Amino acid sequence: MAVSVPTAPAFSLRAVVKAFGGRRVLDGLDLEVGSRARVGLIGANGAGKSTILRLLAGIEAPDAGTLTIRKGATLAFLPQLVQGDGRTALETVRAAVPAAAALHAELAEVERALADPALAEDLPRMTRLLERQLRLVEAIGEQTVDGDAVRLLRDLGLDDAMLERETRRMSGGERKLVALAACLVRKPDLLLLDEPEAHLDMARRSLLEELVARAPGAVVVVSHDRYLLDEVVTQIAELDRGRVRMWQGGHSAYTVAREIELVRRRQVYVTQQKEIERMEQAIRVFKDWANRTLDERFATRARNMQRRIDRIDQVERPVFERRKMALELRSGMRGGERVVELRDAELDPVLTGVDLTIMRGERVGVVGPNGSGKTVLLKLLEGELALSGGERWAGPTIAFDHLTQSVDELPGELSAIDVVRATGAMSEEAAVRKLWPSSSTTSRSAGRSPQ
Repeated sequence: MAVSVPTAPAFSLRAVVKAFGGRRVLDGLDLEVGSRARVGLIGANGAGKSTILRLLAGIEAPDAGTLTIRKGATLAFLPQLVQGDGRTALETVRAAVPAAAALHAELAEVERALADPALAEDLPRMTRLLERQLRLVEAIGEQTVDGDAVRLLRDLGLDDAMLERETRRMSGGERKLVALAACLVRKPDLLLLDEPEAHLDMARRSLLEELVARAPGAVVVVSHDRYLLDEVVTQIAELDRGRVRMWQGGHSAYTVAREIELVRRRQVYVTQQKEIERMEQAIRVFKDWANRTLDERFATRARNMQRRIDRIDQVERPVFERRKMALELRSGMRGGERVVELRDAELDPVLTGVDLTIMRGERVGVVGPNGSGKTVLLKLLEGELALSGGERWAGPTIAFDHLTQSVDELPGELSAIDVVRATGAMSEEAAVRKLWPSSSTTSRSAGRSPQ
């Protein structure tokens, strides 16, 4: 009779605490993920989702609690934002496997030595270098990293010309694809993906789903894309107030199950609140009778009933809808009807013959494949890039601003409130309202019962 042996979990977090600037992001968090699990980590912005991934990747350390990762496990981490550098796409993916990268680095060193003209006068050293070169070429041929790297990059839609392009010259979406290939080439036992869909077009998102589904180990995905979560994960880890709760199924199943539970909790909450209100009314009556009759027995009843209320394990009021961003796009002054226009605009070799007119009040979405020039188009509209042909016209009173992919213009040494206040004269309270527009109404609605 065959006996199934339970496999060790990919990782476990026990009573983990992590704070930033005195604010606890994780507060006694427990989370364990199986060796082949597919988990979607969800929660409000700032809840600590990326912090969990950074803890698992070894970038951060917990302030308290324990983190255990299976011994000998290979990890791969895809961050939200991927910066480019002077390496090509192929070199970047190859470097993700240190052993292969070391072989290629050593081979490059040998080839530089062989190119030295003075080597012709030292035949024994030339012989040793040629033998070493042969061994390195054979060793590189035995490992499959280069082949896997090329296959992955091509699967993700990058052509051969892109393989030799420096990543700093790529778009944000293309850099994300290269970084994803660098993760997958390691064949990780634990794959950590922080918003992998960001900056990817629809075709690449479908490829992403397929590649993640084929990953050999456990996968933890942080994403706001419910469709991706439905296709990729089999469990949802909901992060709320520093702790995690697990739900079975994808995002759609989680949404239905959570709604049912919230309805049930609302019923329990309303029933409990009615009972507490009834008891508080009785306390007021007993206290009134005690004052009128000077009978200590009524005061004793009031105290006993108050103790009963204090011992009740009160159900928290369920929140059906989380706070949403309140975004108002209003200009400081009214410009003309025509805001900005491109006429037969060109920027070699990305854009040619672009005609685009944006009118006052319009909301325009720019879509297209990764690398097709969407970011370049925004920079042309803003006037940050100069046209190589054609004409750009902008209204004389129009002010432009640009939220970039990486938001790298934000000064890292300033707090969020300081950054907002630096945009113009305003009080700290006004800055808080801009960062958290619903804060002024929260206190007024906190005591309301759910409808």
